[in-house]
Amino acid sequence: MWNKLPTWQVFLWWHHFFLLWSTIDGQTRYSIPEELKQGSVVGHLAKDLGLVVSELYRRKLRITSEAGKQYFSVDLGRGELVVTDRIDREELCAQRPSCLLPLELVIDNPLQLHRVEIEIQDTNDNSPSFLTKEKVVKIAELVNPGARFPLESAQDPDVGANSVRSYLISKNDHFKLTVKTHKDGRKIPELVLEKTLDREKLPVHNLILTAVDGGDPVRSGTSEITIIVLDNNDNAPQFERQVYEANVSEKATPGTEILQIRATDADEGQNGEIEYFFAEQTTDLILSLFDIKASTGAIVVKGTLDHETNALHRFDITAKDKGNPQMDGHCGVEIKVVDINDNIPEIIVTSLTTPIPEDSAIGTVIALISAKDPDSGNNGKVTLSVSTKSPFKLNPSVSNHYTLVTNGPLDREKNDRYIVRISATDSGKPPLSSEKVIFVELLDVNDNAPVFSQPTYVVYVKENNLPGKILCSVSANDPDTDNSAKISYSILDSKVEDVSVSSYVYINSDNGSIYSMHSFDYEKLKVFQIHVQAKDQGSPSLSGNATVHVFILDQNDNAPAVIYPSSAALGSFSQQRMPRSAKAAHLLTKVTAVDADSGHNAWISYRLAEATDASLFTVNLYTGEVRTKRAVSEQDDSSQRLLIEIKDDGEPVRSATVTVSVLLEDGLHEPILDLRQKSAEPSQKGGRVTLYLIVSLASVSVLSLLTFLILAVKCIRNSRSSGSCCMRRSDCDEYKNPNRNLQIQLNTDGPIKYVEVLGGDMLSQSQSFRSCLSPMSEYSDFTLIKPSSTTDFKEVISVLDASLPDSTWTFESQQVKRSPSAGADSIRWRKPGQIWSL
Repeated sequence: MWNKLPTWQVFLWWHHFFLLWSTIDGQTRYSIPEELKQGSVVGHLAKDLGLVVSELYRRKLRITSEAGKQYFSVDLGRGELVVTDRIDREELCAQRPSCLLPLELVIDNPLQLHRVEIEIQDTNDNSPSFLTKEKVVKIAELVNPGARFPLESAQDPDVGANSVRSYLISKNDHFKLTVKTHKDGRKIPELVLEKTLDREKLPVHNLILTAVDGGDPVRSGTSEITIIVLDNNDNAPQFERQVYEANVSEKATPGTEILQIRATDADEGQNGEIEYFFAEQTTDLILSLFDIKASTGAIVVKGTLDHETNALHRFDITAKDKGNPQMDGHCGVEIKVVDINDNIPEIIVTSLTTPIPEDSAIGTVIALISAKDPDSGNNGKVTLSVSTKSPFKLNPSVSNHYTLVTNGPLDREKNDRYIVRISATDSGKPPLSSEKVIFVELLDVNDNAPVFSQPTYVVYVKENNLPGKILCSVSANDPDTDNSAKISYSILDSKVEDVSVSSYVYINSDNGSIYSMHSFDYEKLKVFQIHVQAKDQGSPSLSGNATVHVFILDQNDNAPAVIYPSSAALGSFSQQRMPRSAKAAHLLTKVTAVDADSGHNAWISYRLAEATDASLFTVNLYTGEVRTKRAVSEQDDSSQRLLIEIKDDGEPVRSATVTVSVLLEDGLHEPILDLRQKSAEPSQKGGRVTLYLIVSLASVSVLSLLTFLILAVKCIRNSRSSGSCCMRRSDCDEYKNPNRNLQIQLNTDGPIKYVEVLGGDMLSQSQSFRSCLSPMSEYSDFTLIKPSSTTDFKEVISVLDASLPDSTWTFESQQVKRSPSAGADSIRWRKPGQIWSL
């Protein structure tokens, strides 16, 4: 490479290449010569900016140029800034003394912006040149020595030392060359007459004008000057000023007069008449923008002016007289195009990071934004702003650069996309503005737990339902998206009567449908709760809970059960004895039945379905009492058979029957004495009943002892926690329910002796305990009944000593602390010398 370049270029290249950079106001600057070969290294960018080379590719370093064309790139493997295209300083910066090429380096993760300036240094790659290769100058022979004749200036695109430094003219006897320097630095060659011309001796003089630059090596350009010696007209027009200056608005319309130049000629007649023209070397741009009136010298606008394209125009004007030979004079014109605020500010989004997580911290950089306005002065000063209602703000950076950062909490569930409107306003009068819209998308994070459509659900299920039937469906909503919104349902473990609730129901994890595992029985389970959890699949996972209350509805699935007469002890029918002397309304017996169902399904009615003599007996519809409708006569059969039907009030109706056999006997007046005699006679049946009685009493004693121990333990625990223990239910804080009403009714109508004990809370379902003693049977029956119990009915048959009068019995009701699933209250019967309790 270096062998192909001259020694001076190699030296100049190395002189500028060795990391000639500095950091000014947070910016990095490199200086390089123009026309560097592609692939040439400008500088070690990663090292100079303090970046890690191995992270450049991951952080997506990219480079942008305001020049529009990309002249540089970054070698991500080495971190070097290299040249990718030919750089011509004259093409980029024209005649400007300083040529800076700004670059912006954008790096992500985290987002950073670095500004790099590349100073393009001029090399002497252009030779001076003249627009006119052959120049003709007419000079009258009578012109006095010392007269000056301006020549065309040479053009050199290079700047500084590489531009035109001097002019030379070929050797001759009549002219010498001087160089006049304008205040803007331009050098204008002038031909000075040193010796009087003599047209008759030499009518034409041929000279060579050479322009030389200051580069190394020196470059030059030439122009041929032909001087024609004229006769007579010996005064050339003279301008009042050598340079005319004027200002014109860039919005001036064609035809607007800018200024008027004036020249005078001392000659008379046609020799003193002057016309004005653009100089021969005037560029096409000037000719398209301006025009001059030949007769008056007025310069007017011809085309469209633009301050941003060219703020200053320089050209020369020639004044010619009409003499023979024709004489001319020259002056310079400088027209400054005054800027007006005619350019709308431009908003440039250098980098934009979207979407962003909705939990982004305040101050997170979203975008890098810059503003540009080609106007000058206040017209080019731009201020950016963003709507105060949006959760974003702009932080100023270097040289009209801003960073768009978050300024408040973001919530994707409220707004999944933000429309950020950025306004740019300049400081002109009137100010101009523009707007740019940036769309910022939000990424969802799992910040919302599933929420059920209702916190509690109430479900009613008929008992005896089919297993696998859907009970209800619960649903939850999660405003998040993707996996964070995918919900799975599950049942939290809990107990229903010491059994896991999962053995009763199961739930579809996808749609929240709850199904029964088996059929429900209202008599065993009336209500239970299901705790359902909805969990999303986010990270971390969030969940919500709801409670499902399941109420079992009673169905009429239990037929009435006959308690008395006891079919278990005496077979499928009951035998009763009644004296023929019985009167009307005589109580034969009382049929007692219960129904395990509840409500209307447990309402029981009795009716006489069949009878040997339907006119003799009647059954009470509600109590089941069997009484005589009339007095027994001698004509009535001694053996009567009654079929009693017991029905509930359910749908469909369920029923049961009991058969009562009645034996009419004469002289049946002292059943108690007969019972005493029969009970006194030892028999096998009496022995069995005695054994049953002993076992029953022992069982009751053990149960009473266990109950007492349980009550004592609970009392001790309560005394530890509350400091007191109340044995009486009415005195304990746990029993603030209304006092129970206990009603004891002793019926002795006829030969049947029965006792009804009614007790229960005022606000709860009444409980009825009935004890029936029949002297007509061989043994008295004692039964304790608790209707509407959820436990299985137990028949308790006790043989009582019926030899004592009814008045010797006393009843005591003792209420003890019990759980809702416990049995009936304790009831004791007393007679002298004996205490039986249940």
